[in-house]
Amino acid sequence: MKGFRFSEFKPEMKGENKFEQLLNIFQQLLLITAGDVSQALAYMSDLDRQYQLTNDEYGMANFIDDLKKKGYITEENQEGELRMTPKSEQSIRKQSLDEIFGKLKRTKSSGSHHTPYTGTGDELSSDIRAFQFGDTLDQISMTESLKNAQINGGIDDFMLLESDLEVVDRESKIQTSTVLMIDVSHSMILYGEDRITPAKKVALALAELIRTKYPKDTLDILVFGNDAWQIQLKDIPYLEVGPYHTNTVAGLELAMDLLRRRKTKNKQVFMITDGKPTCLKEGINYYKNSFGLDRKIVNKTLTIAAQARRLEIPITTFMIATDPYLKQFVQQFTQVNNGRAYYSGLNGLGGFVLEDFQRNRRKNVK
Repeated sequence: MKGFRFSEFKPEMKGENKFEQLLNIFQQLLLITAGDVSQALAYMSDLDRQYQLTNDEYGMANFIDDLKKKGYITEENQEGELRMTPKSEQSIRKQSLDEIFGKLKRTKSSGSHHTPYTGTGDELSSDIRAFQFGDTLDQISMTESLKNAQINGGIDDFMLLESDLEVVDRESKIQTSTVLMIDVSHSMILYGEDRITPAKKVALALAELIRTKYPKDTLDILVFGNDAWQIQLKDIPYLEVGPYHTNTVAGLELAMDLLRRRKTKNKQVFMITDGKPTCLKEGINYYKNSFGLDRKIVNKTLTIAAQARRLEIPITTFMIATDPYLKQFVQQFTQVNNGRAYYSGLNGLGGFVLEDFQRNRRKNVK
């Protein structure tokens, strides 16, 4: 007889606290409204009228009072406006981490991220993956392996095979410095599609992942439009798209400057964008061309990609677009840098970022 098959337990949410339900919606709206509390609450009131989010026992006024009492919003400022608090900003980061990275399913193929060096890592992690040649006996997870053998072979004819084995992965203590570049040009909200909110969620989730799991790593975040400038973690929820072109060169130059200050050997750049480079800064003037791929702008972009390659800094491009001519440019850019590129939809963006972040930080740059 075959063994039992186990599936994820999903409890019913009937008893979930009404405040927590509304808080989840409120925090999503805060990212969409760039941290505008009043506008987010106005949207919630509209949603409440349409979908009955609240009831007679707990209304929107109760929810707003609880937000103040629990320290998520405050009116204690010179203007007397409702604003987010540091507690609210931290809560949004944790929510983004759970939403984007926490729900990614682990598969047996997730263990196939090979490293360019031999030997074991420094300490065991909480990740489970399929057994590979070279894994040590102390890494084998007996509970998971025996469960697989029971499922695959049954109880009556029980046999533990190599294909049943799963191991607890080892986590290298190599420190990594990452720069995350976010495109804030006008095209990120063009054609009625909100691309900046998913980008903000990914940035918040990646920051929280590094803070909690890799505290010795560094993450610098910058945004680029006509120019590029560094932002702090607390600034991410308030990001808005501007009437900008896309100065990819300025973003990459700033990213390289930030990484030069880091003493770690492993360095990488993640770039989230949806368009082609359309702008350069020449002195105090801007050279702009939104029509097609301007050769002058493209050549400058490829030059800095080559510079990053010589410094062994891979650039991973997450292109939220599928135009054939843009793909051709990204492929050329990636080849020059020896990096990677993904043509991702908004829903799959977080998974790609997590996968590449974990792959890159396992590399041992000499």
